[in-house]
Amino acid sequence: MRVALGCDHGGFALKEAVLGVLHDLGHQVDDCGVMSADSVDYPEIAAAVCSRVADGACQRGILICGTGIGMSMAANRNPAIRAALCGETFGARMSREHNDANVLCLGARTTGPGLAEEITRVWLAGEFSGGRHLRRIKMFC
Repeated sequence: MRVALGCDHGGFALKEAVLGVLHDLGHQVDDCGVMSADSVDYPEIAAAVCSRVADGACQRGILICGTGIGMSMAANRNPAIRAALCGETFGARMSREHNDANVLCLGARTTGPGLAEEITRVWLAGEFSGGRHLRRIKMFC
């Protein structure tokens, strides 16, 4: 699977850990930045990741900032994106199975690297169950 990955300065260290998981699992990664802990405007990174998911260049995206809140808000401005802020594995699994989330948001200051790596693994392995959930997703627009 091709995954777009991006973070702001607050999420830089966690992005590096998540990048390792993506490579370990054999995924191709479009790294949309940042490449250092220098301050940036996170909506620009969110837009870059989400445009890759929305246009089909990547099947999924992962965004990381300090809390994950700003990235999730910015990501969900794109009508083709269903971004889920996940701080534990059950929510990550349900975001895929019931909501067909195509972007995962993580908070670097609220989620340690070990848990973030496990959330990433669970989220990437999750499949959308369709059925009644598809009907509900269509109501989003």
